[in-house]
Amino acid sequence: MGPAYDLPIALGILIASGQIAPKVERLLFFGELSLDGGLRHTNGILPMVYLAKEKNFRGVFIPKVNINEASVVTGVKVYPIESLLELVRFTAGTVKVPSAKPVGLSTLLKTAEAEFDFSEIVGQEGAKRAMEIAAAGSHNIFMKGSPGSGKTMLARALPGILPRLTEDEALEVTKIYSITGNLPIGQSIITSRPFRSPHHTTSRIGLVGGGTNPSPGEVSLAHRGVLFLDEFPEFPRHVLESLRQPMEDAVITISRAKGTVTYPAQFLLVAASNPCPCGYFGDLKKPCKCMPGIISRYQKRVSGPILDRIDIHISLSNALRGQNINQTAK
Repeated sequence: MGPAYDLPIALGILIASGQIAPKVERLLFFGELSLDGGLRHTNGILPMVYLAKEKNFRGVFIPKVNINEASVVTGVKVYPIESLLELVRFTAGTVKVPSAKPVGLSTLLKTAEAEFDFSEIVGQEGAKRAMEIAAAGSHNIFMKGSPGSGKTMLARALPGILPRLTEDEALEVTKIYSITGNLPIGQSIITSRPFRSPHHTTSRIGLVGGGTNPSPGEVSLAHRGVLFLDEFPEFPRHVLESLRQPMEDAVITISRAKGTVTYPAQFLLVAASNPCPCGYFGDLKKPCKCMPGIISRYQKRVSGPILDRIDIHISLSNALRGQNINQTAK
């Protein structure tokens, strides 16, 4: 968030040195400055504009490139500017900066489309039924099956059968993406439920957040959406154990010497794994090459407290083996 204060610091210096008149009462200024005085895209603009609204400021000045995300906030005037020079001319009265027009959130959300169509998945009727139950009741689900049984496709299609984001939910999600820099430049708001699929080599900080200057992790980026953890037993044990609090409380609290930060983390967990290291234990068509002791240790990698927080456990048959990926969808 540090670069966002470039603009107000520069403005404060100009006012303190008497170079411009202090006509900035009840106004907020945010933006990262480039070396030539231009304003660059800045992370976290959306929550800053909301702060201006909540504190009853007259208006807020932001980089013009951030205008789309800021325009979803109503009840406060947003002034997009391109450079420090433009702001100086505005305070001198030689340039007018029109406020941005708010956009209609309801229209944006109605046009949202799912990336994958759940109804087009062929086969795995039992697994699809389990997914529908998970979506209806917001139940965490754990799928076990051999490679090619459709675990990833089922997980990716799950957001498409979840209810559409409400306006408040969309704003919650977009604030997180704005802070972390994951909101695409030019996009106003996140319109679809998030789907996050971190690799099993992801660190604890990457999964739940943290760092010297704490920032949200994957569990917060999956807020109001789906967190898909493929190769579930391959995640380091201490990384999986860090999921206990967000799975129980729907938030993640990060404590540092400077203070404590709490981020939202209300996600639907979809875990997936092979039944053994080689992937074919119990498969009727391909023999498993793993020793019994190796299979037992592999299946015990996930602790009881984590498994207890997962409501639905299903095994997938490999009915689709021999078909190409295009034959698993209608």
